[in-house]
Amino acid sequence: MKRIFDVVIASILLIVLSPFILLTAIMVRTKLGAPVIFKQKRPGLYGKPFLMYKFRTMTSEKDSEGQLLPDHLRLTAFGGLIRKLSLDELLQLFNVIKGEQSLIGPRPLLMEYLPLYNEEQAKRHAVRPGITGWAQIHGRNAVSWEERFEHDVWYVENQSLALDIKILLLTVKKVIRSEGVSNTNHVTMPVFQGTTSSQEG
Repeated sequence: MKRIFDVVIASILLIVLSPFILLTAIMVRTKLGAPVIFKQKRPGLYGKPFLMYKFRTMTSEKDSEGQLLPDHLRLTAFGGLIRKLSLDELLQLFNVIKGEQSLIGPRPLLMEYLPLYNEEQAKRHAVRPGITGWAQIHGRNAVSWEERFEHDVWYVENQSLALDIKILLLTVKKVIRSEGVSNTNHVTMPVFQGTTSSQEG
């Protein structure tokens, strides 16, 4: 039922939101240039990598050594608006159609985080990653990594179609209110460096 729900709702959303997707693509091309789409390998179900799609929100500015500048220096006002409205996430509907993601589930993070999870946190990969999830309606990027993973694991252990519908509706409310878009002193979340034993206790 979850897979059927994902495909049906994602297909409807792609049709309904197609004008916004097209307009966002045009604006990204105009404001930030090419490429319009940001593609990156992320861990999917059981940690298997897939290519996730998002609209680009940052410039490609580099320092004198050829390294990309920190995120907060590359995120423009336009890019911040795209993130605030969650328009950058719309392309992940194609990932849902392809079966790489679900509408609801733990957000797909970076591949390099995989070896940093403890046994409990690693449970977040027992389901397909989502465009939104239980953690996103409980603070989004404004909570600590440990709290976020607790919410992810809770979802894995309590998932149901009714819960997915509830999360989807509450996500719309969060987006409208632009709550939890950034973490203190970071444009999104700080880099996850693993959970220490003292934090686990």
